[in-house]
Amino acid sequence: MRHRRIGIIGGLSPESTVSYYLHLTRRYVALAGDDSYPEILIYSVDLQKYHDWRDLGRWDLIAEELAGIANRLQAAGAEQGLIATNTMHKVFDEVQARTALPLLHILDPVVAAIQAAGLREVALLGTHFTMAETFYKDRLARHGIACLVPDTKGQQQLHRIIVTELTRGILSDASREVYLRTIDQLAADGAQGVILGCTEIPLLIRQVDCALPLFDTATLHAEAALQLALSGETVV
Repeated sequence: MRHRRIGIIGGLSPESTVSYYLHLTRRYVALAGDDSYPEILIYSVDLQKYHDWRDLGRWDLIAEELAGIANRLQAAGAEQGLIATNTMHKVFDEVQARTALPLLHILDPVVAAIQAAGLREVALLGTHFTMAETFYKDRLARHGIACLVPDTKGQQQLHRIIVTELTRGILSDASREVYLRTIDQLAADGAQGVILGCTEIPLLIRQVDCALPLFDTATLHAEAALQLALSGETVV
């Protein structure tokens, strides 16, 4: 099948990058019906460097670095790209402005899925930065979707699990229960669904664990990228 070559900015973390790669390849094989695989370029970054810049508030350096990587992927043959993480989408617009490689925003397919489900108010779980800052909530609000997040203590607890366990491939029942209790609390506050707004969270929480519909940003992002690559349409 003819498709555009996909460039992935990965390593943020390696665990979630693997999930993107597996989704893209498995779905492509299912659609092709043979042993065809999509052409994918992956640039895996040094995660600690991004953590350091994030903690220093140097989002300008993050944007500059990500744009440079996007340009390298394009030079290597990528025809469209994605940033395989939620938190770094804080600087998505700055990155896209510095590269000619068309990038697919992680929230575009998430918004479409929430709207298709007819929901107006959802919970957002992710890193502390994704939950506390407005870049995620503002984009949802532009589409008429309200966003609920845990309190500060709850955000810190979820964040700790992500950075000390999930990014290292550590999955525990105790941490799963923390997430499920948080979801129950947000459901009581009016949440109709849950955005798994960190690409590592789906490693821990599955739809079978939860009564509310879950919106797995990593899977939705990867699937949208594949469909876009197959369609030949322009990234908007």
